[in-house]
Amino acid sequence: MPNCIILAISPANQDLATSDAIKISREVDPAGERTIGVLTKIDLMDKGTDAVDILEGKSYRLKFPWIGVVNRSQADINKNVDMIAARRREREYFANTPEYKHLAQRMGSEHLAKVLSKHLETVIKSRIPGIQSLINKTVAELETELSRLGKPIAADAGGKLYAIMEICRLFDQNYGEHLDGVRSGGDKVYNVFDNQLPAALQRLQFDKQLSMENIRKLITEADGYQPHLIAPEQGYRRLIESTLVTIRGPAEASVDAV
Repeated sequence: MPNCIILAISPANQDLATSDAIKISREVDPAGERTIGVLTKIDLMDKGTDAVDILEGKSYRLKFPWIGVVNRSQADINKNVDMIAARRREREYFANTPEYKHLAQRMGSEHLAKVLSKHLETVIKSRIPGIQSLINKTVAELETELSRLGKPIAADAGGKLYAIMEICRLFDQNYGEHLDGVRSGGDKVYNVFDNQLPAALQRLQFDKQLSMENIRKLITEADGYQPHLIAPEQGYRRLIESTLVTIRGPAEASVDAV
């Protein structure tokens, strides 16, 4: 991640050329802008050797000075040596070891914590404009999405009913504008009802359904066992209902087309 600080931790009693931490930090941070080198196990180096050249940046230079630390050993952990005592022994080690006395002020875990805190502050300050820009962009995108989704629907029954009625009103308004020519599309609606529907109705076979024989049959069935002098209304209703069933398909197709 570009905003992360990299701690390249390597043991002093091993060759830095084979350090995985240094290798990986070089790959992700070639310029060393956010890499801080930490050297551990300085107190465990072979007798007659030291890490002065590394800590002074002579043998392996980083943009930020190397920081050496002396951690608790396994024996210290087993003896329950607390961190306060461990930090005190660490300070004493760098202050009293001749090779590191001149570097003691910038060695140790306490100095590492101060460096990390200061560096983190610097990184945050440098990233604030970009973070602010990202936040503004995200807010604008979310506001656009919220605007597209519309106003929230109320949880109560009255609010839901109002929302449904408002949707119906807007649909009626938009549809009316299309029909009145305020918006495009009215001509297509006109074509459906003036051309497509009449053409579909003309293809229906009404001759048999409206034949005198069929009409007489419907009237007779409506009379029942007692014929009427005047054709009963029930017969006309049955005739109309059967005709409506016939034209239902073309009518629904016209509605779907609209």
